Amino acid sequence: MFDPSSLWDVIVLIALVASVAPWFGGYLGRIYMNRPMIGDVVLAPIESAVYRILGTSPRKTMRAGEYFVALLIVNGMVFGFLYVWFVFQSALPWDATGAPGMSWTLAFHSAASFTTNTDFTHFTNESQLSLGSLVIAWPLALFASAATGLSVMAAMIRGFVRRDGTLGNFYVDMVRTITRLLLPLATLLAIILVLFGVPETFTNTVLAHPLTGGTQTIYLGPVASFTSISLLGTNGGGFYSANAASPLANPTAVSNLFQTFVMMLIPFSSPFAFGHVIRRRSEAWPYVGTIFIVFAVALGLFIAYQAVSNPALAGLPGLGPQIGGYPVGQETRFSLPEGALFQVVSVYSNVGANNMQIGALQPVSQLVLLFGMFTQSTPGGEGTGFGMLLLFAVLGIFVGGLMVGRTPEYLGKKIGTGQVRWSALALLSHPLAILVPFVVAILGGFVTVASGSLPATAHTFTSVLYEFTSEAANNGSALTAGGSSTFNDATPFFNLAGAAVMLFGRFLPIYAMLKVGGMFSEQPLLPPGHGTLKTASVTFTIYITLFLIIVTVLLFLPVIAMGPLSQILGGG
Repeated sequence: MFDPSSLWDVIVLIALVASVAPWFGGYLGRIYMNRPMIGDVVLAPIESAVYRILGTSPRKTMRAGEYFVALLIVNGMVFGFLYVWFVFQSALPWDATGAPGMSWTLAFHSAASFTTNTDFTHFTNESQLSLGSLVIAWPLALFASAATGLSVMAAMIRGFVRRDGTLGNFYVDMVRTITRLLLPLATLLAIILVLFGVPETFTNTVLAHPLTGGTQTIYLGPVASFTSISLLGTNGGGFYSANAASPLANPTAVSNLFQTFVMMLIPFSSPFAFGHVIRRRSEAWPYVGTIFIVFAVALGLFIAYQAVSNPALAGLPGLGPQIGGYPVGQETRFSLPEGALFQVVSVYSNVGANNMQIGALQPVSQLVLLFGMFTQSTPGGEGTGFGMLLLFAVLGIFVGGLMVGRTPEYLGKKIGTGQVRWSALALLSHPLAILVPFVVAILGGFVTVASGSLPATAHTFTSVLYEFTSEAANNGSALTAGGSSTFNDATPFFNLAGAAVMLFGRFLPIYAMLKVGGMFSEQPLLPPGHGTLKTASVTFTIYITLFLIIVTVLLFLPVIAMGPLSQILGGG
């Protein structure tokens, strides 16, 4: 068993996030309301120059379709740049280690992964990426993908307060997100990580001389700056293949807690940004309540089951029994609650960073992580996670209104068939993006079990399910065991199928969010009446929480039964 006293670290950190989130959410709201802010003297002229280069103006506002086209143009350019760079990286700057250019299928998967804020990799960072890829190409996507998600959230929220059919200007939202939020905050966080001992250098490698003799090549680079925007932007792709389990990227228990705080900051603050923009601060609390209820239950289940030994792993080569309260696959520099908090926050915030071997976790713990990716909204990824939660709310209010015989409306805007259709499509597209390629992979014989891993049982079934779920949710975490993937996913099929899943799972829900916001923005505000649903209430919080859980379970129950549930009941 673990030391219960280490739970205090978890409790204090969650309390710190809860106390900072209202203030930080207000700051996010001011960014997207274009309010005067500290730094305007320096940043406003820079932003104006960028707008002139882009041929746009803060006074130009876009409808949903225009906003989405602008978004696709920017993200398409990022995708194209990444693809070309990865294919030709061996001929481009900073390839001192001689990393070869990627095959076209691997480059396609990687470009799709980083453009969509997923950062799911089918390669080994240290040997298959040049320093130029890690310093120039990938970081571009780290900023652009995070800014895209937050801009979509801002546009959708504006739909509840505007009446002219417009949602704002994508170029302006993206520029302000980078200049007012991501770039300054990532710089500050990188400095703090350096103080914790995370490397920040342009030196590619150094030779170490271990006590056991011989030499060891240690890969270095701007790890601190890469890690800061990776975690802050809910990207999660690690500078090292071991990700946050590497002592170079995450040296101590204190740095582990700090990185957990960084991952929680923006997603947990987003509901307060919503309340700030619509000028009804109390409307944020039902979403905060839903997020914390689901997250707290998930974390409690994760810790409880990880505190018990997993007998199914005792005989697997390279994995022994649980010792000293540490589950197999956990980095022993962190206590169980500290490691569990990082992992649950990472997956539930769609960051995808790992400090554990997820394939070595208890089946219940794996199911807990899968559920977070199924919902995509508790709190979900940067911007789009809260957008998904709003879509759940739109459907929930519509269903609730029908049950009590009232015209469904929210924040003075009627919920019509258009909003319901697009909300339902966004929610249904998630299981569609997972299950179609999943069935093709299983029935088509594309799954090859890695040698020395678990046999082709329910665990392998769960591994393939986890991969496509992670890609569809734009999460990026991977289910591994014993230091390697439980099946071979570095194949043309998984490269192309995974890329398609990530692109579909990213841009179709984004379009649905913009369409829903655009439909609301075309309506006048209605005054509240006797039949108006009171959404800023405990009752509404409980209702939305239960609605989200029930809908998610119904959408994914069949695959849960064949994968994680089968493992839990002894199916292997």
